Amino acid sequence: MKKKLLVSLAAALVLTAAPAIDAICPSAQAAEIGTSALACVIIDQRTGNVLLEHNADAPLPMASTTKVMTALMAIEQGSLNDPVTASRNAFGVPGTSIYLSEGETLTLEEMLYGLMLASGNDAATAIAEHIGGTVTDFCRMMTERAAQLGCKNTVFLTPHGLPCEGHYTTARDLALIAREAMSHDIFRQIVSTSRAKIPWEGREYDRVLNNKNRLLTSYQGATGIKTGYTRKAGRCLVFGAERDGMAVIGVVLNCSDWFDEAARLMDAAFDRWDAMTLLSAGEHLRTLPVQQSDGLTVDAVLADDLTGLVPENALPQLEIDLPESLDAPVRMGAVVGQVRMVCQGETVCTVDLLASHHVAKDDFPARWAMYWRHWLLVDTAQ
Repeated sequence: MKKKLLVSLAAALVLTAAPAIDAICPSAQAAEIGTSALACVIIDQRTGNVLLEHNADAPLPMASTTKVMTALMAIEQGSLNDPVTASRNAFGVPGTSIYLSEGETLTLEEMLYGLMLASGNDAATAIAEHIGGTVTDFCRMMTERAAQLGCKNTVFLTPHGLPCEGHYTTARDLALIAREAMSHDIFRQIVSTSRAKIPWEGREYDRVLNNKNRLLTSYQGATGIKTGYTRKAGRCLVFGAERDGMAVIGVVLNCSDWFDEAARLMDAAFDRWDAMTLLSAGEHLRTLPVQQSDGLTVDAVLADDLTGLVPENALPQLEIDLPESLDAPVRMGAVVGQVRMVCQGETVCTVDLLASHHVAKDDFPARWAMYWRHWLLVDTAQ
């Protein structure tokens, strides 16, 4: 296990920390890595920080890895129990298919299994028309949502990724999309499933869907996500894995040995980076005096674990942003500051600091209000 819990180190740093500490490490950049892929990236799933990359901002076709975005839109905009009916457009779409009949209806969840395991282009079209009304409007929605996620070089013109001039993304953008998709339980469940069955209308037996992602059975801790291939795009793969407290997401575009290269890149990320926790959720970081409270204080408490990935053998530092004091009244759970884990000049993780309890304001109006409330309570009791 490489996960490290450095509470004693963190405590020592906190004791000597000023209200804001400047990191002293030189700036760290994601490591450039040699690869057989035309473009690749590995990111930390928790923070989105880039760990390894090559040509990550080159706009390229992405084949059926497009369907990661199609699935994300369906999950965000639809209901899993929605009935989705295949139109003539869905029935007639070429390429990989789950063999929907025109007029056949499945639930949205069943369509998603067909989309992500069997890479059904017909399922992609049916989902697009169900969510967007038309494929064109759905693709516009996909592009707009990608931009909201921080994608700077992504345009969707199809929901399935069949060759289309002007339909492209980058390794970095596709990783951002996959990270957002992996934040949904149902998406993680679907893309980590090796084999599933869904109904087949008019047949006495179900459709059997086999996941095309070989990593699910060959790579320890694999979590998905989606394969893609066209002659123009080459072999494209969005993938992920969890090990030793780390969760990574990766993308290779136009990569002839896609599965082997994805495994090699993830091995490199797991070897070069460590999962590290400096402070845990609920820990009291500092005690702050509260002005106009008759000498009362409040503790600054971590809202979440201060955890993240740092280069192997690197020593992260704390930056603490807190005022010297607070003004009453203070509400329990109010954000009073932040603490950051910083390594080699880059912020690895930021966590809010919260007020541990309520502190009322102690002045004449406040005291008069308190006395008045107390009098009303006594009078009512009588």
